Amino acid sequence: MKINLPEKLYYNIGEISNAFNLNPSLLRFWEKEFEILNPKKTIKGTRKYNSIDIENLKLIYNLLKIRGFTIEGAKEKLKTESKKIEIVQKLEKIKFNLENIEKEL
Repeated sequence: MKINLPEKLYYNIGEISNAFNLNPSLLRFWEKEFEILNPKKTIKGTRKYNSIDIENLKLIYNLLKIRGFTIEGAKEKLKTESKKIEIVQKLEKIKFNLENIEKEL
């Protein structure tokens, strides 16, 4: 999914809602529903989204709006995907350690 945002470190909720063509209230709702979506907040409570938040929003948007998942279905999909990522990272670490052992032999 391609979104049209200028290159910045942080974006406010208005910029994000315009880029995704969503209401700001829906973004605030998604923050409550999905743990992976957690933008920083200023002292005044203004939300500041970074690039990681935007990538997570793309995932959520894709599951809910494009693929038609329910909120619960999207949560479950994100859980299984995060478990797969953890397993792959552990396997890569094991592979790296085994390669180092092989070099030492």
